[in-house]
Amino acid sequence: MIRVEFLGPIQKDALEVEISNLNELAAILQEDKELAEWLQNSAVAVNDTIVTSLDVALQDGDKISLLPPVCGG
Repeated sequence: MIRVEFLGPIQKDALEVEISNLNELAAILQEDKELAEWLQNSAVAVNDTIVTSLDVALQDGDKISLLPPVCGG
């Protein structure tokens, strides 16, 4: 099971899914209209490491975090 966490202003509870790569997760999350906008400009971390490819292979127990851009000072 893969745990997906939504950080910052994304108001979604964490979810657990059975997937083998980030492409599969992207397809699932695109179905949620509220998340679709965030997906285009959020960074993605797998086990606290930022990744840039959706082809990253996932293993049972991995944690994915969606990190939206934030403003700060």
